[in-house]
Amino acid sequence: MTFDKEKILAMCNQFAKNTLMQTLEIEYIDAGEDFLTAKMPVNPNVHQPMGLLHGGATVALAESVGSAASFMFINPKEEEVRGIEISANHIRSKREGTVFGTAKIIHRGRTLHLWEIRITDEEHNLISICKLTNMVLSRKK
Repeated sequence: MTFDKEKILAMCNQFAKNTLMQTLEIEYIDAGEDFLTAKMPVNPNVHQPMGLLHGGATVALAESVGSAASFMFINPKEEEVRGIEISANHIRSKREGTVFGTAKIIHRGRTLHLWEIRITDEEHNLISICKLTNMVLSRKK
């Protein structure tokens, strides 16, 4: 199977419609053979009470991009992905602008995918670093 960046981005953005990803305005913007990148605006919709990017919104971005990235390695007609564990370390706060989540594969097994997701800002400052484990399941017929 050949890598088709535009097809992957279109599929990810289509899957995001009418979901939390649409609510958070997450948009998939770049892909490679071993990574996927999405962006999310930082505004009052994703703030915590102190006016900073909410850690939960950051984790939602990380899990969204990491889960979508696993779709690059499966046959979606026969398999599906479930996130089974995510961890996050928040390094820096952010009040406004845009954050970018880039998922890079660490381990690509037959039934488990392990991803590192780096959340950065427009100046490439590290905001959070996350680790996501996805399970690959056979689709029920």
